[in-house]
Amino acid sequence: MPELDPYATATVAPVTIEPWSGDDDVVGRAAVGDRDAFTRLVALHHVAMVRVALVVTADRALAEDAAQAAWATAWRRLGTVRSGDSVRSWLVAVAANEARMIVRTRLRRPTIRLTLVDTSPGQDDPGERIGLLDLERVLLRLDPADRMLLSLRFVGDLESAEIAHHLGLSASGVRSRLSRLLLRLRSELDHA
Repeated sequence: MPELDPYATATVAPVTIEPWSGDDDVVGRAAVGDRDAFTRLVALHHVAMVRVALVVTADRALAEDAAQAAWATAWRRLGTVRSGDSVRSWLVAVAANEARMIVRTRLRRPTIRLTLVDTSPGQDDPGERIGLLDLERVLLRLDPADRMLLSLRFVGDLESAEIAHHLGLSASGVRSRLSRLLLRLRSELDHA
């Protein structure tokens, strides 16, 4: 199974980011078709979108696919973002939802994943990575919607109110689900 690294950075072509008046200005310009403004949004938010999608999909290629699908959705629906709303949280939520849909589709058409293990001398001691492997195994057993919720909070760094807004839940409901998920993770990791 490939290593799950939600903190890895995605590769994005370097873009010079000039100061603009703010997110509302950039979103407004991009919503009316300004390609430079949209390029700025991609430069600012693509890495965060891929990171969140990676936690949901547990696969770098699928996470990139989810982010690309999210950008297509963003291009079409950017005009629906209300002034004052955080464009970052909206984009991250769109990417997480795209990732969840990709995982759901793949569950209907399962594939077998083969992994090569490098046993050459000089490699890190696998025993040092056991905790990460246990966490990966436990996360992969979660429902994609639960992984999406965890990734929005802990990888996307969204507050419960932002998550609630994007998922159609109450903020207290989000906090409650997160609390139950964390208890479940701790319990399963203790028994791993």
